[in-house]
Amino acid sequence: MATRSKKKKPVTRRKGFREPGQSSNPYIANEFKEQDTWRMFKIMSEFVEGFEALRDIRPAVTVFGSARTQENDKDYQLARQIGVSLSKKGFSIITGGGPGIMQAANQGAHEAGGKSVGCNIELPFEQKSNPYVNLPVDFHYFFIRKVMFLRYTSAVVVMPGGFGTMDEFFEVLTLVQTHKIDPFPIILVDREFWQGGLDWIKKSLLGNKYIDPDDLKIFQLADTPEEVTKIVTHYYKYKKLL
Repeated sequence: MATRSKKKKPVTRRKGFREPGQSSNPYIANEFKEQDTWRMFKIMSEFVEGFEALRDIRPAVTVFGSARTQENDKDYQLARQIGVSLSKKGFSIITGGGPGIMQAANQGAHEAGGKSVGCNIELPFEQKSNPYVNLPVDFHYFFIRKVMFLRYTSAVVVMPGGFGTMDEFFEVLTLVQTHKIDPFPIILVDREFWQGGLDWIKKSLLGNKYIDPDDLKIFQLADTPEEVTKIVTHYYKYKKLL
């Protein structure tokens, strides 16, 4: 005997329920939807301004790291020395333009007479470009800023940092792993800091076959400005011969 399918009851939403991001005020919600189309023009203008400002900075190296690092910290001085060393080899230094490691790398570039680029992000709490940036570019959108970090760079140097630094590091790994960008040196500075994370990657990600063994070759480790500079300059000279 054929069975009759049960009719599904209509979804009943509790009073006051609204979708995530939806305003409880219908007029504000509609206004937000109307703004989406116009927001595209702001996005386009940020891309255009970024491309125009940074198109002449090659060769360049992007430096990521914590905004909380103090000037008397060894990592600050290390990032500063890296900025000096790479600038003397003719590389522009690109950072997020803020304090901490970003300021340290910009300071090194400034002291060496190189191009010191700061891709600053607008945040609810005010963040100004550090005083060592000689080419500041401001962004409202994080994703546009990330494009600018990588569009003109010949290498990425990742210093110790927090969530923001990890986000930037793993995004670069993903882009190289998926062949969305050409491979270039990705250098993790301070082996001791990174070792615990690398052990976890090998055990949990590689161990469960979420990544391939060759994915571990996407990045390299270094401890000194000399090591970083050697990796970057060797790769850049190789690319120039292609």
